[in-house]
Amino acid sequence: MDKHILDIYSDYLICSFGMTTATGLSTLLDGAISHDKITRFLSGSDFTSADLWQIVKPLVRPLQSEDAVLIFDDSIEEKLYTDASELICWHWDHCFNRSIKGINFLTCLSRGTEAASPVAFELIKKSA
Repeated sequence: MDKHILDIYSDYLICSFGMTTATGLSTLLDGAISHDKITRFLSGSDFTSADLWQIVKPLVRPLQSEDAVLIFDDSIEEKLYTDASELICWHWDHCFNRSIKGINFLTCLSRGTEAASPVAFELIKKSA
């Protein structure tokens, strides 16, 4: 994993207010990193919850305390115009009180007295 590109890409996602693309990031960097290199990085491997934990573990461990909590959140990112698949399918959304097509994911946030950090995620795949 190219940590340099990961840092740049994650900063780009965090500070962007609109649509984000590999081409947009490359343009922002005045072509210092090509959009093809960014796309290859993103499609080069499946990033997992274990990968996330390896990155944030050094930040989270020193902040552990008796008052720290884990916060879990079950969310759906709507994908109305994307073909259905194992990940993109119909899920019941309690906010809309109806089924919507999208990606269902579970996230885990570690919240201490001084800071919070995402520590895990899981993409929910429905069985047939």
